[in-house]
Amino acid sequence: FSSHQPINSTEKACMLRPLEAPFRYLFGPGPSNVPPRILAAGGRPIIGHMHSEMFGIMNDIKKGIQYAFQTSNNMTLAMSGSGHTAMECAVFNIVEPGESVLVAINGIWGERVAEIAERMGAKVHTLFKTPGGHFTNAEIEQALAKHKPVLFFLAHGESSSGLVHPVDGVGDICHKYNCLLLVDSVASLGAAPLLMDQQNIDILYTGSQKALNAPPGTAPISFSERACHKMFNRKTKPVSYLLDMTHLSNYWGNDGKPERKYHHTGPVSGFFALRESLAILAEMGLENSWSHHTEVAEYLWKGLEDLGLKLFIKDKDLRLPSVTTIAIPEGYDWKELLAYIMKHHQIEFTGGLGPSVGMVLRIGLMGYNCNKANAAMALAALEDALKQCRKSKA
Repeated sequence: FSSHQPINSTEKACMLRPLEAPFRYLFGPGPSNVPPRILAAGGRPIIGHMHSEMFGIMNDIKKGIQYAFQTSNNMTLAMSGSGHTAMECAVFNIVEPGESVLVAINGIWGERVAEIAERMGAKVHTLFKTPGGHFTNAEIEQALAKHKPVLFFLAHGESSSGLVHPVDGVGDICHKYNCLLLVDSVASLGAAPLLMDQQNIDILYTGSQKALNAPPGTAPISFSERACHKMFNRKTKPVSYLLDMTHLSNYWGNDGKPERKYHHTGPVSGFFALRESLAILAEMGLENSWSHHTEVAEYLWKGLEDLGLKLFIKDKDLRLPSVTTIAIPEGYDWKELLAYIMKHHQIEFTGGLGPSVGMVLRIGLMGYNCNKANAAMALAALEDALKQCRKSKA
């Protein structure tokens, strides 16, 4: 034993310093600042993930998601992980190797879904537009008729370009071709109208860290009866054990069995925080949340135009209220602008993501952060940066 002495290394020394995390105004595309009430919920004492009280909280979360999604789907739950976990869960459970999948790509989220589907052995077909572009229902129908996919993916809130995509009629077209509709609402839920059942969406997911204002790490998802029929009548098991809905549906009490069995340890504190965030949305009311986000976004858009800036999405009706994209002002280094704003104002804005890198600056005002005072603060910081950062001579 004496020959195995621990080494007092620099690794240990750095752990003896107290944790430091700065306060910042998170006015990027997420995560958002978390309000004290949700932070307090996450700071409650841990209980066991299989305790009856925990199951009660999970039942509340399910009801809160059903309200937020506007669905009566029984197969509604929250994934233990970020929005990508829900994205993978949807593709892994619905699609079997060799099946055809159609993905609408007009930003990074379509790119990600196409890669996930490719990795698990699907035949991936794509509909493509440059960032900011959207697809007509006629274009979608033409591609469905051609490729006969089992699943069609569309991002409702394409946060990399600041676009909110029209969804009306898409579910009906998918069902006409015996295809399931998968929609990503990570950036849009609570900020822009979306009605899962009414719009015939088969699988819908979101993340906890945007307009819901919970810490990152949980991801609400819901499956229609049509999706469940496909998912639970597979010939092969899903490639992921952790994301297998036969286990998850039991853990969430959705499979009708009297007993919930251990599958994995859910993020208890994360579920506390998510429940509180869904409670805040229910108290405010969805329609009030939608109109509030629109009102603040319009105030921000006018302020940006008054500064002589150009909004990236020209059509006002296609702008995502939660994440505004600005065409990078001519002659400026966008990285320098962002660094200046962070250093002098402690405000996070971001550049583009994936295909929109170098095209846009992004300002996100969601949930708790969504108010005119914050919009005014964002505008003042941007105005200051435009004055102080040197324009190139080019």
